[in-house]
Amino acid sequence: MNQLLDNMLRAAKLDVTLYETVEADKSMLGQATLVVVISSLAAGIGSMGTGITGILLGTVISLIGWYVWAYLTYFIGTKFLAEPQTKADAGELLRTIGFSSSPGVIRILGIIPGLNTVVNLVAGIWMLVAMVIAVRQALDYNSTGRAIAVCVIGWIIQMIIIFVFVGAFVAAGAR
Repeated sequence: MNQLLDNMLRAAKLDVTLYETVEADKSMLGQATLVVVISSLAAGIGSMGTGITGILLGTVISLIGWYVWAYLTYFIGTKFLAEPQTKADAGELLRTIGFSSSPGVIRILGIIPGLNTVVNLVAGIWMLVAMVIAVRQALDYNSTGRAIAVCVIGWIIQMIIIFVFVGAFVAAGAR
């Protein structure tokens, strides 16, 4: 457990060497998954208005979102925006992007009245910066701008997918 916490702190501090280590170490997928779960639970607890069902559903949705975003990032980053030295597999992105969720643990502070919006904004920006670093390292990019582009394009596609699924779910419920 101490190793996980140390790795999460290093990831939150945007330690490039941690992201390189995570990229290379296939055995860290379990830790990356646990980071996503912990971060999601922190967000759920921080927004407590959703109750235990909301927290559990939010955690499952976060895990699915992480998985989808990692694969989108892999595809976009290796097929459309690859640099000559880019060599990666989906597992490398699952691991590095998983650890980029580490700053999201601060979302638990949203339980303090009046702080939820600010905490979520800070966590969101911090996690996005961590994700750009994670993507840059996993895809072996020299350009941070290219990593930003991959993250933005992946986010847009993920949002479209979410809107389609939510729309289908709402439409099915309206019948």
